[in-house]
Parts: sequence; C-alpha cells; structure tokens
Amino acid sequence: MSELNYTKAFEELQLIVAEMENGKISVDDLAIKVKRAAELVKICKNKLSETEGDVQKILSDLDENE
Repeated sequence: MSELNYTKAFEELQLIVAEMENGKISVDDLAIKVKRAAELVKICKNKLSETEGDVQKILSDLDENE
C-alpha cells in the first residue's frame, strides 16, 4: 500500500476522532482505532517536518541569492 499524503491522513484521523467523540467505536475496536490514529499522526507529523525543511531550504537559497 502506498503511503498516504497529508490531506488523506488528516481526513482519516478526523473521522476516527469524530467516531470516538460520538461514541461510535466499540470497546473491541478502540485499541485498533487508537493504533491507527497514532500511525496517522506520525504520517502527518513527518509530512509537516518535510515541508518545513523544504521551506527553510527555499528561504535559505533565496537569502543566498540576494
């Protein structure tokens, strides 16, 4: 399975949170959902870190060219 992009990971995470808030997750499925939510948070965090690094590099390159 290919890695999710940030948007899809965040959307899936929002669905899990909504299910938890609405009590739509059975106790039996709770551990599975929490584990999946942790994976999605990690994906989002990694994507944000990559983007931050890219932006910092671009800004640094712009400063060097001035």
